Amino acid sequence: MKLLRYGPQGQEKPGLLDAEGQIRDLSAHIPDLGGEVLTTLDSLKSIDPASLPLVPGSPRIGPCVTGTGKFICIGLNYADHAAESGLQVPPEPVFFMKATSAICGPDDPILIPRTSTKTDWEVELGIVIGKPGKYLTEAEALSHVAGYCVINDVSERAFQMERAGQWTKGKSCDNFGQTGPWLVTPDEVADPQNLPMWLTVNGQTMQNGSTRTMVYGVAHVIAYLSQFFTLHPGDIISTGTPPGVGMGMKPPHYLKAGDVVELGIEGLGTQKQVCVQD
Repeated sequence: MKLLRYGPQGQEKPGLLDAEGQIRDLSAHIPDLGGEVLTTLDSLKSIDPASLPLVPGSPRIGPCVTGTGKFICIGLNYADHAAESGLQVPPEPVFFMKATSAICGPDDPILIPRTSTKTDWEVELGIVIGKPGKYLTEAEALSHVAGYCVINDVSERAFQMERAGQWTKGKSCDNFGQTGPWLVTPDEVADPQNLPMWLTVNGQTMQNGSTRTMVYGVAHVIAYLSQFFTLHPGDIISTGTPPGVGMGMKPPHYLKAGDVVELGIEGLGTQKQVCVQD
């Protein structure tokens, strides 16, 4: 299934994408896509999409999950991206938290902070946790996935790398976490380690990679994180980005107001954002 949330910010309703690419309203069956609902998604498979109300027009698409308690990002998880950043591949996964207030819809604008000089892009595979898990093995890990999605892990590199403290300040600005358009259930993702992914800026290809070149794969990352804390339904794990970010270009290239960023992952949908000065 391809599940989604649509409507004005803060008023989103749950929906399902049918075989014709039309949005169907799921409000009569679930209150929203988040929390305990994510533990029971299999129950939705028995619903005939044609029996659901058709949503007219082209509503705004919101983030594909709500109520996220933890937004966890994996750093330097593609060897070639680590190299372009001038950093070594870590001996175990590097992770950091991104503020949940950064989460927004897939086509919501990228807000460039007032003092930003180095706002950058990162297409990433997102994992949404579907049931609680702690001290998981890799063999158990994938059974805890509610679905997969596209994430743009927008980053302000000067905040991230040149200011005192941790990476969080460069990763957590408003609208630095476009998530969606869809939450794609695992039965529609044959192999999360073989998904082509891409990103363009103003029509120019910047990133063209695949999840197959991850250093630490999806199952390993989930199991690893669960050794430190319980993963809860609605938690998001953003699994790292392939090469082609602005910071790695010579000379570096960063976003400015008016730029258009488009990105996608095969089978998981696409995003399109206009950059706006905050």
